[in-house]
Amino acid sequence: MVTHPHLLAAVDLGSNSFRLIVGRVEETPAGSQIYQVDALREPVRLGAGLSKDKMLDRASQLRGWDALKRFGERLRDFHPDQVRAVATNTLRVAKNAHDFLVEAESALGFPIEVIAGREEARLIYAGAAHSVPASAGKRLVVDIGGGSTEFIIGSHYTPIHMESLYIGCVSHSRLFFPAGNVDEYTMRQAEFAAKREIQIISREYKQTGWDQAIGSSGTARALAELVEANGFNDPQYTHGISRGGLERLKRALIKAENVNRLKLVALKPDRIPVLAGGLSIMLGVFEELGVEYVDTTDGALRLGVLYDLLGRSQHQDMRTVTVEGFKRRYGVDAAQAERIGDLAISFYDQLGEPDAERREENRMFLAWASSLHEIGLSIAHSAYHKHSAYIASNADMPGFSRTDQARLAALVLGHAGKLGKLSQARDIEWTLLFCLRLAALLSRRRADVGLPGIEVRAAAGGFEVRLPSEWVTNNPLTDYSLTQEAMEWEKIGRPYRVIYTGD
Repeated sequence: MVTHPHLLAAVDLGSNSFRLIVGRVEETPAGSQIYQVDALREPVRLGAGLSKDKMLDRASQLRGWDALKRFGERLRDFHPDQVRAVATNTLRVAKNAHDFLVEAESALGFPIEVIAGREEARLIYAGAAHSVPASAGKRLVVDIGGGSTEFIIGSHYTPIHMESLYIGCVSHSRLFFPAGNVDEYTMRQAEFAAKREIQIISREYKQTGWDQAIGSSGTARALAELVEANGFNDPQYTHGISRGGLERLKRALIKAENVNRLKLVALKPDRIPVLAGGLSIMLGVFEELGVEYVDTTDGALRLGVLYDLLGRSQHQDMRTVTVEGFKRRYGVDAAQAERIGDLAISFYDQLGEPDAERREENRMFLAWASSLHEIGLSIAHSAYHKHSAYIASNADMPGFSRTDQARLAALVLGHAGKLGKLSQARDIEWTLLFCLRLAALLSRRRADVGLPGIEVRAAAGGFEVRLPSEWVTNNPLTDYSLTQEAMEWEKIGRPYRVIYTGD
């Protein structure tokens, strides 16, 4: 495989469009900067294929797969570490998302992560903050997507508030303007619906305040192009979106009576089906949050993904930052977490994973699982591992995709207790679980007790543990626990031998 050491690529499977950008990393004395060198956009309108019972229809799936095949050709020479693909609202809610993603990953040639709403908001803010001039004050970033709208207040490169609301240009257009017809009453109802959703966050956001409002990505940019090119903006604004500009665009749309009859400069054909929905949401944003003017940027989710990917390659992984924050929030015993993590990783290293990249990723997940396996103690000691897994699965964890969180939660859930609860689950990483459970078992005293040399290896679909018989004799609780552990693995059909050596 040919690699491009200074290139990174991001794929965004949005509810309206699928997008690919390729960026070149430039190192400067002040830090790293990413410059876009290529971009592809496909108006897939995946969200338009979502039925009332949350099933993606065949036609929208085919459009998506075809687009990803074309993206896959462009990325054919890229190393997996240089590409990150993320999916947003439609694939968060679609009941048959898994079936679509199996074929989608095959078409693209890379894994696809379904990210949570607040993770999407974090990445959007990262992209927007890196694409606009530096500002001393706080920024409000609004990103109207196909199926959801993200609202972020941040300072410099750090988000302060992040929310994702279930209103988007595709879903709003389908709900209020299904045939493209627009009148005064329907537009007012669409605006009210958007305002009702935004009311959930408006009080907190207004109290925090902001010095600059930015509209990011497709809908905001399309609206800005329309009001600028047609002279709708208020006279003092030559760029961006003013309140007066939106009102004049609305009047033009109502006068046309149907979006397909609207004749405006800079109106792109693929934007026509979602224009009315996007406009009504932006009007709701202006009204509910008291915004008078919004600047725009194209740097949003995709650029944020690139910077997040760059951080991982430079060992500034946001996931590690998140785990450290969770350790503080939930009062984790840091010494115990490190003790178990180091021991679990030492066992994993003995098992000899040949793929260096997979080995490094697995070592990180073992360290993170060790750090978070006891966060459920903040709720109750009884069944704490279940509480820990629930938090890891459902909390907002910046940097982690849903796939990452599910993987982490499975390890945290399985580190203690019976294995039967996991035996029917898909994609359980038994090797990592073996290492984590053995490390937790041997660290029960919560102290550095000077463990002897312990050897582990994979054997006949299961595992072997070798340790000195003299040490085991002097530690009867550990001996008993290892016997119980072996029985637990045997119950799920995986051999587990404990061998006492004469050392």
